[in-house]
Amino acid sequence: MQLHQIKRQHPYKKPKLVGRGGKRGKTSGRGTKGQKARAGHKIRPAVRDVIKRLPKKRGYRFTSVRRPVLVSSEKLATIFKEGEQVTFAEIRKRLGLKGGKIKISHKSK
Repeated sequence: MQLHQIKRQHPYKKPKLVGRGGKRGKTSGRGTKGQKARAGHKIRPAVRDVIKRLPKKRGYRFTSVRRPVLVSSEKLATIFKEGEQVTFAEIRKRLGLKGGKIKISHKSK
């Protein structure tokens, strides 16, 4: 056997080109209308749509990502007098916090 006598086991096969004339007619086997029926259609990945929706401006922060402010129970004891009512609104006012969540920790550091 010579090198020029060797043949491939599976011949090269190109994908069939659809919509180039011939005997398919009308929609050429592409169904009807829409993006998938058009030539050179490329469907955009869903990830790209998510990226496009995110704001590009600098310093933008998601409010849902903010972490809660940790306040120790020892600090609460120094801020509030004994027998006083402790509410989250009052803690915010006395600590000078604008908003967000507050988490009370019982562990001492």
